Formats: sequence, C-alpha cells, structure tokens
Amino acid sequence: MTDAEAEPKKRFLVLHDYGMGGVWWWVHARSAREVLETFAEVEVIDSPQAVDQAEGWDLAEVDIDSPTMPGGLDDLRAKRDAQRALPGFGVFVDRSVLYLRRRWDGDDGVDPATYLMEIGSDGRRLRQVEQVDDGTAIKSDPNDWPFNPPVVDRFDPELVEMEISRDEFEEAWLRAKREHAR
Repeated sequence: MTDAEAEPKKRFLVLHDYGMGGVWWWVHARSAREVLETFAEVEVIDSPQAVDQAEGWDLAEVDIDSPTMPGGLDDLRAKRDAQRALPGFGVFVDRSVLYLRRRWDGDDGVDPATYLMEIGSDGRRLRQVEQVDDGTAIKSDPNDWPFNPPVVDRFDPELVEMEISRDEFEEAWLRAKREHAR
C-alpha cells in the first residue's frame, strides 16, 4: 500500500459540464487532484454554497477505486485512461495561465471561427478573441458572457497542439474589437 492509498478519502462534488447542462456525482477520493487525474472533462466544485445545495440532490455516490462507475462517469474514466499514455498528458496542470488556439469548423450550427483563449488556473476562460473567416476579430472577457462554458481540462494531451504564446494572444487582443463594434 502506498502512502497516497493510506490517505483517508473525502467526498467531492464533481461536475461534467457539457455546455448546455451537466452531470453531477459525489466521488469519494483522497484529493481533488486525484479526481481530476482519474476522470476527463470534470471539475471539482468546492464552493460551500454549491456543496450545501447539492446535499439535497439525489446524486450517485462512487468510490474512486471502484471497478465500476455509473453511466457517464465510466466513459470519462476510460477517456482519461486512454489520455494518460499519450505524450503531453498533464503538462499544463500546474501552469497559472495557458494560451490556446481552437478552431471550430461550424459543424454544430455555429459559424466557423478560430478562438484564441487565455485560460486561468481553474480551467476557465479569462479572455477570448474570436477570429471569423472574413477577418473580423472580436474580443471578450467574462463580463461579456452570460455564462462561462465548460472548463478546459488541463490534463488533456490534445492541448499541446493548441498552445500559443502570450505575445501572440496579446497581439490578437490588441487588434480585436469589442462585441458591439462588430
């Protein structure tokens, strides 16, 4: 038995936010980081108000070491297991700020665009530049968004190919216009 395995487990409120909703669980684990290392695309919710509110919900309770997981969480564990073997797994976890470029091709009804994002240590966007194919660039920050979409999973090895420099982001930010100037 390792020292980590001897640590007592605590109960964590875990969310998989898929953009227009989310799935919640109580996960018994040794640390919040262990939860994030075990399941892809989740966040540990530690706000006392959110945890208190969730106490009244009928959520599945799972032990992180259990060989079986409820639907949804089993897929997120399998995804994380597959990611763990890839180069770049977890390289951005301890960075305070991360800069990424993501391309959306418009296959989900959204116009094609490239998004340059500044991501905070909690995985949430701090600022963003949307570059549409006609050359228009729009900048926004959390004050402009009705909600902040799902967190960026900093363990995801695919992020390595999306990384850009802070200088590249800042140049795009300076050139971009505010939403109302479109």
